[in-house]
Amino acid sequence: MTATALQTPPTQTRRLVFPFTAIVGQEEMKLALLLNVIDPKIGGVMIMGDRGTGKSTTIRALADLLPEIDVVANDPFNSHPTDPDLMGDEVRNAIAQNLPLTITQKKVTMIDLPLGATEDRVCGTIDIEKALSEGVKAFEPGLLAKANRGILYVDEVNLLDDHLVDVLLDSAASGWNTVEREGISIRHPARFVLVGSGNPEEGELRPQLLDRFGMHAEIRTVKEPALRVQIVEQRSDFDRDPQGFMSRYQVEQEALQARLVEAQKRLGDVTIEYDLRVNISEVCAELDVDGLRGDIVTNRAAKALAAFEGRTEVTVDDIRRVVTLCLRHRLRKDPLESIDSGYKVEKAFNRVFGVEGEAS
Repeated sequence: MTATALQTPPTQTRRLVFPFTAIVGQEEMKLALLLNVIDPKIGGVMIMGDRGTGKSTTIRALADLLPEIDVVANDPFNSHPTDPDLMGDEVRNAIAQNLPLTITQKKVTMIDLPLGATEDRVCGTIDIEKALSEGVKAFEPGLLAKANRGILYVDEVNLLDDHLVDVLLDSAASGWNTVEREGISIRHPARFVLVGSGNPEEGELRPQLLDRFGMHAEIRTVKEPALRVQIVEQRSDFDRDPQGFMSRYQVEQEALQARLVEAQKRLGDVTIEYDLRVNISEVCAELDVDGLRGDIVTNRAAKALAAFEGRTEVTVDDIRRVVTLCLRHRLRKDPLESIDSGYKVEKAFNRVFGVEGEAS
C-alpha cells in the first residue's frame, strides 16, 4: 500500500457495545456475571441456553461496563503496578531494582477463545532456538497472558477439546499459567473471569469439568410477546443509532459501574454467620455434592451479593438467590430422572433453612 492510500483514522476508535443496563431479562445470567466480577475467585460462569438468547451480547456488554484499570505500559500481561500476584516477572524485577514504571489505564480486556485454538495459542510458546543461542527466555505470550485481569470467553465450550478446557480451568483456579518446553519453564499471572457458553443440544461438558466452573446459569428464550417486542425494538434502536442509544443509558451504566467498584472494596469486610455456613454445608451434603467446591463457591457468591447490595453481613435471602447457581451443575445426573436439578437445590435449601417456598 502506498503512503497516499492511507486514510485518517476515525475519531471514534472504540467499537460501541450494547449497554449492559439495557439488556432485558436473563437476570440469572446477569447476576452470575456481576458476582464473578466482584469476586473472580468464585471461579467463572458456565452459561447454557438456547441459541440467540443474547449470551455473547451480555458478556461483551459486561466487559465494556467495567471501569478502566491501572496497568504497566507495554506489558504483555496487563501487570498490576502494585500487586505482586498480578505482575509478570519483568515488572517484579524492575520494582525490586527500583526502576521507574510507566503506568497507564486501559479498558478491561475481553478475550474470545476460538474453538480451533491450539494449546500453544492459548498458553504461549517458548522459542527454544533463541533461548539456547542467546541465553534468554524467549516467550511468546498466548491468550491466557492477554486475558490476565480481564474476561476470557469461550463460546460453545462444550465443543472445545477437553484437554484445553482443563488448561483453562487450571489457570482460572490458580491464577497462574506455566509453560514448559525442553527444560525451560515460564510462569506468568493469568487471573481472569472464565465465562463459557453453550447449547445443551450440542452435548454437555464432562461432570468433572462442569464442577470446576463456579456458577452455572441456565437461560431460556423469552416467551412473553411484549418482552420479545421490547428486545427487538431495543436492538433495532441500537443498530440504527448506537451513539444515541448509549447516551440514553449513560447514567445507569455509570451508576452500576460505581456499585461494582464499591462492592469490590467492601467485599473484604463482608461476614457470614457460622450457623449459615453450617446450613450451606448441610444443603451440599443433603444433595450429595462431591467435594467442597460447592460449599466454598456458595459462601463466596453470597458474600459478593451482600457486597453488591451495600451490606457487610450475609442474609438467608442472599444464599437463596445464589445457591441454585452454585450447586445445580454439581448434582449427580440420573438419566431416568426428569426433575430439574435447580428444583432439587431449591427444595433442599427450603428444607435446611426452614424457608417456605414454591419448591417445598
